Amino acid sequence: MNANTGPAISSNSSGGAGWQVYQGTGQVASSPLTRLPEPPPWRRFSGAGEVFRPTDDGGEGDRRIGLPRAAPRQPRDREVLMVNAAIYLRRPLLVTGSPGTGKSSLAYLVARELGLGPVLRWPVTSRTVLKDGLYLYDAIGRVQAAADRSGKAAAESDLGDYIHLGPLGTALLPYELPRVLLIDELDKGDIDLPNDLLNVFEEGEYHVPELVRFAARQPDVRVLTADRGGSAVVRDGVVRCREFPIVIITSNGEREFPPAFLRRCLKLHVQPPDFDQLGGMVAAHFGEAEGVDLARLIADFLESSAQLGGLASDQLLNAVHLATQLATSGDYQLDSDWNKLLTSIWHPLSADSQ
Repeated sequence: MNANTGPAISSNSSGGAGWQVYQGTGQVASSPLTRLPEPPPWRRFSGAGEVFRPTDDGGEGDRRIGLPRAAPRQPRDREVLMVNAAIYLRRPLLVTGSPGTGKSSLAYLVARELGLGPVLRWPVTSRTVLKDGLYLYDAIGRVQAAADRSGKAAAESDLGDYIHLGPLGTALLPYELPRVLLIDELDKGDIDLPNDLLNVFEEGEYHVPELVRFAARQPDVRVLTADRGGSAVVRDGVVRCREFPIVIITSNGEREFPPAFLRRCLKLHVQPPDFDQLGGMVAAHFGEAEGVDLARLIADFLESSAQLGGLASDQLLNAVHLATQLATSGDYQLDSDWNKLLTSIWHPLSADSQ
């Protein structure tokens, strides 16, 4: 079958942009999301209970993508389409691209526009294992506390004080609306981590063995979550989602992922931002940056990026911030000293470009 024969949708089907949950505006929606379209039958989950979803991210979204006075980075049409596909199918979205192309910021754009609260961010390192994302259990702290008080009974009664759900574990709580989970730079993790994620992604649940052991005599335990000051009740030691989270996984392409993992994800490659997108990004962080020729600075950045094999957008933001400081002091000039400074700020990102 030819993949370019057009959509297999009958002519009497309704269409248009009205199907899109996420529009890619970069702004806070006037009407936050209240419900999602129905999931596929095989992606329905049965988590029960009420879990508080915080609305204030403490300014983290503004820090990551700028104030919502201008579109921080206007996503391309394909980005918007793939985010919506991930929402409809309840599947993780694997976002690839060069460093600094705005992969991580996509999670904050989605959370801001849909009003889904703070992004749950799980930064992956070479030492990260699945349990780090699900929960941490402070066994030593609990034993010490029990010794200082009345022994075993006290230890059981406050068991939840020593269990702290991680970003992935928190995202899988039974929220009425999904949380946005950013798994950042998965390609830096252990080679087994993508495969370890498969069952969690497929089942939308996990067990906390420390709670399962006490489920018969203490079925409901309040534990700490990844939200600042957050907590939630876990029943029978099982965390099961009601709505699968909107999962954005980023990768810089440092290694390939196994087919079984890729089968459970949708894939999106992000191209470097163009002149207009960079302009919107700068405006979101700095406004008009009075005293700085932003058009010239962005054009110089794009030229240097092409010559050096690619620069990250935050290298442009560093230059704009420094230029605004110099302009305020009255010393800002595009002379040889400034050009030398730019050479240091806009350094190559790969050894091949040195």
